[in-house]
Amino acid sequence: MAAPQNYLAVIKVIGVGGGGVNAINRMIEVGLKGVEFIAINTDAQALLMSDADVKLDVGRELTRGLGAGANPAVGRKAAEDHREEIEEVLKGADMVFVTAGEGGGTGTGGAPVVANIARSLGALTIGVVTRPFTFEGRRRANQAEDGIAELREEVDTLIVIPNDRLLSISDRQVSVLDAFKSADQVLLSGVQGITDLITTPGLINLDFADVKSVMSEAGSALMGIGSARGDDRAVAAAEMAISSPLLEASIDGARGVLLSISGGSDLGLFEINEAAQLVSEAAHPEANIIFGAVIDDALGDEVRVTVIAAGFDGGQPPSKRDNVIGGASAKREEPAPRATEARPSFGSLGSVTPRDEPKVPEPVEATPANEMQSAPVAPPQVPPARPYQDSQAEELDVPDFLK
Repeated sequence: MAAPQNYLAVIKVIGVGGGGVNAINRMIEVGLKGVEFIAINTDAQALLMSDADVKLDVGRELTRGLGAGANPAVGRKAAEDHREEIEEVLKGADMVFVTAGEGGGTGTGGAPVVANIARSLGALTIGVVTRPFTFEGRRRANQAEDGIAELREEVDTLIVIPNDRLLSISDRQVSVLDAFKSADQVLLSGVQGITDLITTPGLINLDFADVKSVMSEAGSALMGIGSARGDDRAVAAAEMAISSPLLEASIDGARGVLLSISGGSDLGLFEINEAAQLVSEAAHPEANIIFGAVIDDALGDEVRVTVIAAGFDGGQPPSKRDNVIGGASAKREEPAPRATEARPSFGSLGSVTPRDEPKVPEPVEATPANEMQSAPVAPPQVPPARPYQDSQAEELDVPDFLK
């Protein structure tokens, strides 16, 4: 009976730094199943409060267990110094989630090192990190951007959650503590939306290979979460997910989409189909959509939809966006060349006028060409009415103009 266990995907979630460790504490509290939790921090005191399966105190000689002081260079050095220990705890993993709060020291500097080790061991490596609140200051924001850029180079897929956008879904009375708890909850949703597809038996099951086909070397990813009750709950939740305030951009053009729908045992196949169709219409026409439905009676009549869209950094999605813009610009440029084509035609007319200039000495040809130069040129256009000249012989007997 033990043999089948060997065929289960080994998933490890690593929290790096204070924000990352807080996030995995939240995941443990909620009861995220089928994964192993590893806490890595330079702050020994914060590490003691974690319920993670494995705790790794890095930078002991460098920081003496007192933290990185919001210096990413210290966090990076601490992780590098304990590279072998990190490698040891990551061995055997099929999928590794690296979660951190960007902007500080340990998470910003250490997360790329941990991701590099995980990927070098052959694990599908997914980064799920938060961008700091604006009130945390410009320095942390700048450090976060640098850390995100470094981490993006080391992971297969990177999901960045902007904390500021959590404010748009919170009321004005929300406390700082609750705001950070909300950030932890979103990190949990990002990890759970993927792991549940693999570890939880569902109405529509997925395996690790399905997830890997979407997430491997996918670059930046977007995550949206939605939940709804009542009539059309699945469609409403899907609409909420693809227009989630957490999305910094539209999922339009995504080549890979993970769609997870969770609901009670009354979750209907028809409403699942409607929700999936809504998401597929928002993605790239040729997107690889991996879809799973999980039955969780604890949700009651609530339906939750998690959408993770990836593949924006590779060839077609950007080109699709460029094509849309390029198509519009091309359409705008088409009249421009036509205008330029019209301009050369005007230029050719202009070149005709100098040809007419040498013909100016000839009175017959010069008069029609120089209509704008002299008023008597208009009467020469009347001469075609020579029959009328016969009727009005008194005034039109002047043959000089006709000659």
